[in-house]
Amino acid sequence: MISYLDFEKPVAELEKQIGELRQAAEGDDVDISNELQRLEQKSANLLASTYQSLTPWQKTQVARHPSRPHFRDYVGYAFENFMPLGGDRNFGEDEAIMGGFATLQGRKVMLIGHEKGNDTASRLRHNFGMGKPEGYRKAIRLMEMAGRFGLPVVTLVDTSGAFPGVEAEERGQAEAIARSTEACLALPVPMIAAIVGEGGSGGAVALASAERVLMFEHAVYSVISPEGCASILWRTAEKAPDAAEAMKVTAQDLKRLGVIDRIVPEPEGGAHRDPQAAAGSLADALAEELAALEGKPARELQRLREDRFLRISG
Repeated sequence: MISYLDFEKPVAELEKQIGELRQAAEGDDVDISNELQRLEQKSANLLASTYQSLTPWQKTQVARHPSRPHFRDYVGYAFENFMPLGGDRNFGEDEAIMGGFATLQGRKVMLIGHEKGNDTASRLRHNFGMGKPEGYRKAIRLMEMAGRFGLPVVTLVDTSGAFPGVEAEERGQAEAIARSTEACLALPVPMIAAIVGEGGSGGAVALASAERVLMFEHAVYSVISPEGCASILWRTAEKAPDAAEAMKVTAQDLKRLGVIDRIVPEPEGGAHRDPQAAAGSLADALAEELAALEGKPARELQRLREDRFLRISG
């Protein structure tokens, strides 16, 4: 069952009419196929026009949709032979950041990403995708392992930010994020990062400092959440839509600014309407990018990362 966002209410009303018409016609000899087809086409057209003109704040809502696919969904739909690896060999396991060996369209990779969970229990277990120091240290361990085995690294970024709790600060959250970013930049193997939902702050950059950064068309990527920015600038989170507009959080803006390299199309109405199709688009894009980087020497890959970030800063 689809959960509709506020701006989707006209679409919801049409789809409700379609459902009621189908239910009323059950067991009836009256032919309503033409009327159903008309309403379905009207609903599809309305959905398409709505998603073609989303504001940055509306895209933020889509990126946070409760049914939007997360790491485990992409593992199931786009990858094969996933072998999860846990623990940072220092403190413990962090389920907000997952990773392990996987196969992408016949190519072996090291897959790392944020997992938010899809119901109350799993969201609590995965800490809503907010990684702790042990999660970033696990990511470093897996990246170093990928370097030793010559495996390309693929990261799926989807977090509102690293966990800001006291215990995370006590265990060196800032240092772990910095070291993870450093590990990305130093990798001797190809690295592709994909912003699949919400890319927030250093918690996202720590897994996205790659030579190629991809982004779903309705994902968002920013240094702070729109609500956080609004609270700082206007002293009220109610200005979040204005903050989202000012921060240029959308894939389209970031592609224009050179922060990301490629926009991955989503199914009509967002990835949450067809997770399998979204995963297929992502898999194809990742495979193309990895093929383009295959065979490049370590120093050239590192230089590509250095150059892309120096261009942004300039």
